[in-house]
Amino acid sequence: MSEKVRVGDIEMNYRLVGEGKPLVMIMGLTASMDVWHPGFVEELAGRYRVLLFDNRGAGRTGAGEAPFTMRQFADDTAGLMDALGIERAFVLGESMGGMIAQEFAINHPGKTEKLVLMCTFCGGEQAQFPSQEVLDVLADLTGTPEDIARRGLTIGFPDEWVRSHPEVVEDVVSRTIQNPMSEENALKQGMAVFAFCTYDRLPEIRCPTLVMCGTEDVLIPPTNSRMLTDRIPGAKLVEFEGGGHGFHTQFHDSVAREVMSFLG
Repeated sequence: MSEKVRVGDIEMNYRLVGEGKPLVMIMGLTASMDVWHPGFVEELAGRYRVLLFDNRGAGRTGAGEAPFTMRQFADDTAGLMDALGIERAFVLGESMGGMIAQEFAINHPGKTEKLVLMCTFCGGEQAQFPSQEVLDVLADLTGTPEDIARRGLTIGFPDEWVRSHPEVVEDVVSRTIQNPMSEENALKQGMAVFAFCTYDRLPEIRCPTLVMCGTEDVLIPPTNSRMLTDRIPGAKLVEFEGGGHGFHTQFHDSVAREVMSFLG
């Protein structure tokens, strides 16, 4: 069961599972915390006190009135930690969540013990953006939440994997549509992504950092993860062969093991 707590100008929806050192997990564009693969969360919760939550405007968290920014999302995350009495944590972010995690590590270094960046990028002119075809799918908000979720499968996972894992695919769709985001908030999150850039500031990240990606990611191509690894001092890169943007779902056991090995 999730709970809510006041953080600044919004009510944030969150859930705490497991015991141990705190691990804050930040979800990506338009997604609620329900999109995390249950097996992945369960593995991590066996070792850590995992904090899951809905970003501003997503799931059951409020949106506020102002335009969204990555710095704002990072400050929301820090505020949630403060509200729950978490002084310092491991921080893991996926996709847009990885962008938020970069801003978090740069602006709240005292709260960041170790950093895991999954299928994400630094934004700005230096980043490699997806093809126009992929962007068109991402921008298409027509139809029902299920229509949008099923279109998203085509850019989230390799076609062959989708065909050979029908039960997992249906589970992904089911979790994705549990708490659909409004079109207004989806556009506001999208604008935050396109305004985001940490390229020049990445060397400011001083905590141990693990960067992870799938080799077949068409949404945020793996070149971006290699760039992050080059720019963040001492960062380690792990690539999952055959993994798409949703590689944490495709290989949840292996990804969880890599994360736990890194975090210790």
